[in-house]
Amino acid sequence: MPAQAARPDTPASSRRSFLWKTWLGLAAVAAAEVVWVVVDFVRPRKAQADGSMIVVAGPIERFEPGTVTAFPQGKFYLVRLDDGGFLAVSRECTHLGCTVPWVETERQFVCPCHSSAFDIRGDVVNPPAPRALDLYEVRVENRVVKVNTATAERRATFEPGQVLRT
Repeated sequence: MPAQAARPDTPASSRRSFLWKTWLGLAAVAAAEVVWVVVDFVRPRKAQADGSMIVVAGPIERFEPGTVTAFPQGKFYLVRLDDGGFLAVSRECTHLGCTVPWVETERQFVCPCHSSAFDIRGDVVNPPAPRALDLYEVRVENRVVKVNTATAERRATFEPGQVLRT
């Protein structure tokens, strides 16, 4: 007697079909997530009407005098000097462009690539960096600190006029 072929409407077949469709659906959702992340990463940040790119750092009270706060999304550190003034210094070393971390124990930005060091104001204290860290424009509106990251200001050294006083 010939073996009977499994019919498409048998319980085993419909179960197999259901599992296949479920896995296919999950794979489609995962692929959509990957596409979403890639598009979000590649898409440029929205600029303001004047071409600026504003990062809202937060209320003034959030930043104690003498502190450094990292803003990775804006690629800068917001520095609140001991006198209460603000600077937004670039995280990019002026020597070869490495990311410069703030080392709290040394109270300096120290480049891991070639050991350039910068003080809290971004001034070079240990070469080979040729100049101070670049600055971004800082504004305070309604007691909220905002940083314009559209363009960085190149500078040779720290000048008191670069500090935003509140």
